[in-house]
This record gives sequence, C-alpha cells and structure tokens, in this order.
Amino acid sequence: QVQLVESGGGLVQAGGSLGLSCTASGRTFSAYAVGWFRQAPGKEREFVAAISWTGGVTNYADSVKGRFTISRDNAKIPVDLKMNNLKPEDTAVYYCAADPFGGGDYASDSYDYWGQGTQVTVSS
Repeated sequence: QVQLVESGGGLVQAGGSLGLSCTASGRTFSAYAVGWFRQAPGKEREFVAAISWTGGVTNYADSVKGRFTISRDNAKIPVDLKMNNLKPEDTAVYYCAADPFGGGDYASDSYDYWGQGTQVTVSS
C-alpha cells in the first residue's frame, strides 16, 4: 500500500506563488506517474497537471498552462508542482495521485493512490 502526502499549501495573494510537493511512504513500486488534481467548494474535481513515470511527458490543464510547472528528479516520488501568478479561481484543495508506470493521464480514474489533499487559498 502506498500512502501519499501533499505539502506546501497555504494562503497567498493573487499574483503570488506557491510550491506543492507530493511524497510517498509505505510499500512503493519503482516508478509512478503522478497527477495533481484540485477540487473547489461546490465543484467537481478537475485535472491540473501530470508527469509520466519517466518524467518525459507532462500534461497541463489549459487553465494553468504557462503558470504551473510539474517536475521530478527521477522516476520515484516526490513530485513538485510550482504555481506562479496564482488567481483566486485557483483556490481549491489540491490532491496528488500516483499511477504505477503511468503516462501522466488526464483522467482521475487512471490513478490508483491518492493523498488527503492540501488547501490552497488565493486572495484577491
């Protein structure tokens, strides 16, 4: 069983930056794709960004493209999400998810393991 933990959330003013990190504990496989998803109050969970297990493929939601960057040093977790030029509409609980040997899919049902989430709040 893999346990994922997100860290780095908090409160920031619009235009500011935050960095999130996804770490893992427990029995881990050798390589994971990692995705970041978010859910705002009263809204459906949505895809934010993902990186393949090799690190060679990254995908972003149109709403964050050019502002967020997902990165990793090797095939293992941890994976970071750097968020720049934050907007109030980025306010949500952010979740990381892991998919063994995955390609960095957009769909949440591709991911087998999920963290508990971390709150990001952007004030206007």
